[in-house]
Amino acid sequence: MSATLKQGLSEEVVRDLSATRDEPEWLLERRLDALSALDDLDLPDVIQTPGRRWTNLTDLSFEQLVDPLNQSDETERVTAEGVEVLDFETALDEHEDLLREEFGATLDPQSNYLTALSAALFTTGTLIYVPEGVDAEDVKIRTEMRSDSLFSHTLVVTEESASVTILEAIGDEGPTADDEGRYFSNLVEVAAGKNSNVQFGSLQNLSEDAYCYTLKHGVAADDATVDWIEGNFGTQITRSDVETELDGEGSESQIVGAFFGHEDQHFDVNARVWHNAEHTTADLVTRGVLDDTARSVYEGVQDVGRDAWDTSSYQRENTLMLSDDSEADASPKLIIKNHDTEASHSATVGQVDQQDLFYMNSRGISPRQARNMLVEGFFVPVLEEIAVEEFRDDVQDLVHERLD
Repeated sequence: MSATLKQGLSEEVVRDLSATRDEPEWLLERRLDALSALDDLDLPDVIQTPGRRWTNLTDLSFEQLVDPLNQSDETERVTAEGVEVLDFETALDEHEDLLREEFGATLDPQSNYLTALSAALFTTGTLIYVPEGVDAEDVKIRTEMRSDSLFSHTLVVTEESASVTILEAIGDEGPTADDEGRYFSNLVEVAAGKNSNVQFGSLQNLSEDAYCYTLKHGVAADDATVDWIEGNFGTQITRSDVETELDGEGSESQIVGAFFGHEDQHFDVNARVWHNAEHTTADLVTRGVLDDTARSVYEGVQDVGRDAWDTSSYQRENTLMLSDDSEADASPKLIIKNHDTEASHSATVGQVDQQDLFYMNSRGISPRQARNMLVEGFFVPVLEEIAVEEFRDDVQDLVHERLD
């Protein structure tokens, strides 16, 4: 696949971008490797049935949106005691060997066209390094996008018996003046060391003329835990992939997702877990609400390998429809390659229960208030899975704002 960009996507553009940031030669070479791979890569896989493509990523108008040399953002990074939270420029000065070893080690930058594009062009990035034995909370990354396009990369590395809770939020300045929209891409990789614990919460609330692609990929060592919390409320089209590889014995992962779409928003949400070792556990929980002509696509995959004995893997996805014109598709999947496994998956799509509405109306609650109360109640099972109070409050506030 190829795309025509504002300033052209050439080796010269990538070299200029790298030189402006005074990057080492090895990082430039990785950018150029990603650039050279673009012509042979496709857009991310989407679910297709005969005569129908569930998500049309070709709607991403690269020629209008992607401007490699004019990326701009304002990012606030809040650290915690014992944890290093560094922008990439500082990280290259202080931890170049660590970056060289871990950058792109858990997440393949050339897995598809959009990941390679991001690997070639990213200008904002964060290294979160948690040394052995450190227990930290309240690490925050809050980014405001201030350009037509922005490519970001976050790398989290935890050493043995470390623990960290990270909250990431992305927003922008509002709709663009020319109505062409924006394009935001974010790659996140987590390398969780032995017996470490990582909880990564991400909240996307870009303006509704924007497009967003995110891939978050974690690898868990022995007895490590990688938990993800993913909230999507903004953009015109969002493609969100959240993945964990349970490579270590006794490792665990939970993926919690929430989305609320209205007008003509489209969310393509994917959760995947690979059980590659014994005694591993995974729990995938997603809930979404759709109104007006909004649309959602969900795919969840639990892949249990041949050597992943004594595995527990659970998945459930529920979508609530507030409009007859909204549309939701779900495709939960189990891939089981050994018999010593407990696994289940489910997905439901439905509308607000009319009997519940009638009962509440008969008790003096207005139809609008009753509907809002039922929607808030629908999100409760997901909110209960969010251990971080600040993130839970942010999600509740966005639900209330959307209902209002």
